[in-house]
Amino acid sequence: MSADASIAFTRDYQRKIPFVAHLGLVTEALGQGTARLSMALPEHFTNSLGTAHGGVIMSLLDVALCTAARTLHPDSVGVITIDLSTSFIGGASGARLVAEARVLKDGRSMTFVEAEAKNADGSLVAKAIGTVKVRKAEDKRGG
Repeated sequence: MSADASIAFTRDYQRKIPFVAHLGLVTEALGQGTARLSMALPEHFTNSLGTAHGGVIMSLLDVALCTAARTLHPDSVGVITIDLSTSFIGGASGARLVAEARVLKDGRSMTFVEAEAKNADGSLVAKAIGTVKVRKAEDKRGG
């Protein structure tokens, strides 16, 4: 599948996830085990300090991690987050937030991934590491 076709497939898949659509996440780039996603930061995604709410940041990181993992398993039904650990390093402010994720180790059923969220100016907001389970086509239970 070409890079453009992979991005189109990923965007179409993500549109079918109501929460991802609500957040307005955009897949900007995909590679073998990598993904870059971005999102706008409207006021209703901010906290009392005027920066992005931690849950919004974690959601972006989670989807980025899963998207990177899924690039190595194109025939899977999808991937499910098993574990996600996030460290918040700086405030998320400005018009956009960008997350870049990469697979650290890929196994048959579990994939280990890391991601960073940054402001548009490149300043680091958060770093996450996660484990995701690959859902094979024959395993539609999700667990």
